[in-house]
Amino acid sequence: MDFFEEWIELDLNPIISFNSNGKIIYSNQEAQFLLSRIKQKELFELTLKHAPQNFGVETTYFDLSIKNYSFYAITVKYQNEDEIHMKLYKSAMVKKGAELSTKNTNITNIFTLVDLAISTKKIKSDTKFIKNYDPSIPEFKINASEFIKALNYIFDVFKESNILTTSVILKIGEYIKIDSKKYSIISVEILSSQKIDLDLFNYKDNHASFIIIKDEEKITIDLPLILK
Repeated sequence: MDFFEEWIELDLNPIISFNSNGKIIYSNQEAQFLLSRIKQKELFELTLKHAPQNFGVETTYFDLSIKNYSFYAITVKYQNEDEIHMKLYKSAMVKKGAELSTKNTNITNIFTLVDLAISTKKIKSDTKFIKNYDPSIPEFKINASEFIKALNYIFDVFKESNILTTSVILKIGEYIKIDSKKYSIISVEILSSQKIDLDLFNYKDNHASFIIIKDEEKITIDLPLILK
């Protein structure tokens, strides 16, 4: 996979390519999550509805809610009779983080912590661990002990998975709000290759410095990007 393809895979907006019969010929990771909840036919019809009348590219702005997704625009690219491409833009969200604690946080390299947790679990596991890191993410304030604790809980829940993909990315257009101040979000996503009973994940900490989200076959830890 070259850099361009990897960049598309890590895009937090769904990107899908259809052939003329509505069959999907490409979908990035975010689109695959969307397709687990929304029928392929529905997305193809949405693409055709907003396609340009002639060959080219057209972006339409709207307020669209599908399941628990919210989108503000769609771009459709139509260059020939055989393929049509679409990208949906997720609405920016502000996560309420007033209950989050910055106590015991220190400037830390998040990749070092994730690598440590993975290395520990690999010793007694047959699971294949895949890592997708955004190297541009700087060191920032993290409660390292609680973060490692949460990661260990997550990896324990996914211990029967054949493949686990851990991505560390900057969420575009989303923020965590703490004491009326908005912080960008660094997201650590652990994706399982198979369905797991996420009810088994019972990590609880009322004073955590991050937000945990369970969604289908993945668990996400969202952390505020606090640099000082």
